[in-house]
Amino acid sequence: MEQRNGYSSVKLTKEQIAVIQSKGSVRINAIAGSGKTTTIVEYAASRPGNPSILYLAFNKSVRLEATRKFEAKGLSNVRVETAHSLAYKQIVFQYNYKVRGQGYKNGEIVDLLRLKGNGDKHSEYVIATHINKFLSYYCNSSTIKVVELNYLETLTDKEAIDFVTKFYTIIENGTRAMLNKMNTGEIEITHDFYLKKFQLVNPTLYYDYILFDEAQDASGVMLDVILKQEGTKVIVGDVHQQIYGWRHAVNSLEKANFDLLRLSTSFRYVQDVANLASEILFWKNHLAETKKVTIFGRPTPVKPGKLTATIARTNLGLLLNAIDFITDHPKVKHIYFEGNINSYTYADDGTSLYDVLNLQNGNIDRVNDKVVKSMRNMEELEEYIEKTEDVQLGTMVEIVKEYGNEIFGIMKKLKALHVADDQRHKAEMVFSTVHRAKGMEYDTVYLVNDFIAEEKLKELNKKEEADVDRLIEEVNLLYVAVTRTKGQLNIPETLVPAGFPGSPYINVLKVKAEGNPYNNIKSSSLRRLNKHTPEDNKAKTFIKKREAMKAAGKPWTSRQDEELKIMFEKGMPVSRLTVYFDRTKGEVLERLKKLGYYLD
Repeated sequence: MEQRNGYSSVKLTKEQIAVIQSKGSVRINAIAGSGKTTTIVEYAASRPGNPSILYLAFNKSVRLEATRKFEAKGLSNVRVETAHSLAYKQIVFQYNYKVRGQGYKNGEIVDLLRLKGNGDKHSEYVIATHINKFLSYYCNSSTIKVVELNYLETLTDKEAIDFVTKFYTIIENGTRAMLNKMNTGEIEITHDFYLKKFQLVNPTLYYDYILFDEAQDASGVMLDVILKQEGTKVIVGDVHQQIYGWRHAVNSLEKANFDLLRLSTSFRYVQDVANLASEILFWKNHLAETKKVTIFGRPTPVKPGKLTATIARTNLGLLLNAIDFITDHPKVKHIYFEGNINSYTYADDGTSLYDVLNLQNGNIDRVNDKVVKSMRNMEELEEYIEKTEDVQLGTMVEIVKEYGNEIFGIMKKLKALHVADDQRHKAEMVFSTVHRAKGMEYDTVYLVNDFIAEEKLKELNKKEEADVDRLIEEVNLLYVAVTRTKGQLNIPETLVPAGFPGSPYINVLKVKAEGNPYNNIKSSSLRRLNKHTPEDNKAKTFIKKREAMKAAGKPWTSRQDEELKIMFEKGMPVSRLTVYFDRTKGEVLERLKKLGYYLD
């Protein structure tokens, strides 16, 4: 028996044959690149009697790819859906609901529920943020009632925990009120809502077989639906690729009580990369007793192609690297961001990076987002972020602090080089966060130095408040990133396990001993960027700012303190003080506060 895995025609492994010949409901733990979709197609093709089969894909792109593979095999008896597309067809049409493209903004929730402040600064918006998160937590859970959940268990930041404890009843009641408004059709429903209602109506899926892919990142609500069905169930995933815990995903492979089969041979990457992935996964042994994972790779790499990608842990790390790339390579004509470049400047709730930038500039009238517009300054916004654990908004603040008004020129340059989806193959570099690269593969991969390193992992685990589940997911993120390559892997030395042997397929990148952990942009690169984009004419300012950033952290002398006080008291603006002292705006403001000046 042979398979077509996209690289060449090869014989199926014994593990693949065991899956195809299995009887009854099973779980399949499939390592990255193990050809699980191909295996599942062969499984479906081998079922006798032309049974009805439902294949549930993780997202739309996987659904389209799976549809193509089942059709190529002539399997007209297989229906391919995502959990949401399945629920949509039954719930939205039956109840005549109207669906929002995005979820509700926190400011909209304030208006809908007529939330009022309760003494704490901006408390109505903080409460709305937690109602929004509680909605997501409930709609993705398997529980029937809101009261069965303890939302506090999802929080880790002390500021956020203290706030939610104080206003828990209001937050819980607000969550129920939003659910009721959607249920009655008073307001538009969200995608999470109709998936939850799908579970609550106890649907019967009339299929002989249900094939559930990427199960390690499935929501509890959909797993509950599937486990209640009578058909034979095949749950497929990789326990080490669970990276959506922050979206309340559950590891279905561990929740289902079926026989466990394995796919441990990768058709994507060579054995050296497989060994590296195995060593990285063994870092989990620092967190809890862990067995080493055996991964079998290819003896030789796939025929080399041209698709090259840079993968980062964070949006900020990716943006920094993208700027570095286009300035170091001025002849580059095409780049591509997975998930579209605009998705890197907007949060899930629609808040824009430019809203945050306008707040920093004091242009409140230009801010569109109601929550950001309610803030008087960046300090208030950062307090809000601490109380809400809004990671996306926190990332935007970091980007704005790093680049300020240079963001306009930077994004203009990046967008000018960005190609459309159907031209992705022309990109000289594809940029992606690891979450957007999930399920993808590239000929050559570069990793940004913003993933967790082994020493940092051990350091964080020693803290009393260490969140082990989140640290395990950080290791998974690096594993997913490493295993996207079909050929060469370029990885920062800080992310390579101690003592790992050299390899012609793994290029270890030197990292500066000092400075930003994300690859810093060189001043020479900025001069080249300015040369090739004369319309912006901002590189000089940018260079000065970057050089001033290098001075960050240097102690202030007593003489500088005296000069600062005299100049400030004489009314010299902060913008001029930053130039005089060769410091960032944040440093100057912080020093003035420490010198006893109240800054509104």
